[in-house]
Amino acid sequence: MDAMEALPALVEAARRGSGSAMDALFRQFSPVVHGVLLGYVQKADADDLTQDVFETAMQRLGQLREAAAFPGWLLGIARNAALDAKRKRAPLTGIEMETADAQASHEDRLDAQHALAAIRALPEAYRDTLMLRLVEGLDGPEIAARTGLTAGSVRVNLHRGMAMLRAALLQPRTGAGGR
Repeated sequence: MDAMEALPALVEAARRGSGSAMDALFRQFSPVVHGVLLGYVQKADADDLTQDVFETAMQRLGQLREAAAFPGWLLGIARNAALDAKRKRAPLTGIEMETADAQASHEDRLDAQHALAAIRALPEAYRDTLMLRLVEGLDGPEIAARTGLTAGSVRVNLHRGMAMLRAALLQPRTGAGGR
């Protein structure tokens, strides 16, 4: 039995208060939640919000009607948390753009900022699947299993999202950092 076949039993165990079941759900789904959050907020904020999303989910687990619906339900909580944080306008960390690599050139940081802005501007389905693939490193079947999407939907979202991302990245930059 694979992880997704075992999901309903894992969710039911978490509902009964099993710490190991809650931990297993966190380990399995935290990369997906984190990837979705990155589509809305800065990395440090996504790190913090990932914990908040799981705390909220575990508190509300009794409200989930069908254990098999856990992936979509959890991602709904994540999107709502991200939108709430985004409405506040200021990052939780007070940092607008983190530097992933201190050795990166100014040009590399501008390119990364431009790419992230382009991904964030995509429709939700494409943004989420691209963040999970490109940032969290999940492959298509993993994305499908952890989001509740079909493998075909994930392939389509990745294909269309990449096409839209390529087109967006070919557009000239605007603003102070533009070329």
